Amino acid sequence: MAAMKHIFTGQKRNAGDRKSAFARDERGAALVEFAIILPMMLLIFAVIIEGSRMMISFQAAISGVRDATRYLSRVAPVDICSSGGSVAGYSAQLQTIVSQGISGNSVFPTAVTVNFVTPSFSCVAGTYRVSPAGVAQVTANVTITFPFAGLFTLSGQNLPQITTNVTDAARIFGT
Repeated sequence: MAAMKHIFTGQKRNAGDRKSAFARDERGAALVEFAIILPMMLLIFAVIIEGSRMMISFQAAISGVRDATRYLSRVAPVDICSSGGSVAGYSAQLQTIVSQGISGNSVFPTAVTVNFVTPSFSCVAGTYRVSPAGVAQVTANVTITFPFAGLFTLSGQNLPQITTNVTDAARIFGT
């Protein structure tokens, strides 16, 4: 209205009046604030998504190793402690079981790579009814890759992947 008043009365507005009017004008302030906050919101959203994907991938790896350990506890001979057997021959089959357990049929791809699987067993005396009882152990070395790793480098972090070991053990019941 003030600008219209000046036009009709023929008065000219000086530059100082225009600057102060511009400084008092709050139109578009919310848009500027949103533009400032948006990158931080996107980064937080990406961290939440990546954390969820990492937990899903890690749970899939745990599930695969658990399945492989159950398999090994059923196929290894029950008298492995007294006969002096070995479980090293099961490595290839166990790696297949872990890989299938990780890939599974999930909605999101897990981005987990199985580097190697190591089966072993120990003989535990006095804990079970059979003494010594064999306890099978499967350890899988897995690498979890983050697809949004480039986004984290923008925030100063460099975490493209995590490599860890997942281990499970079960008593050998044999065939």
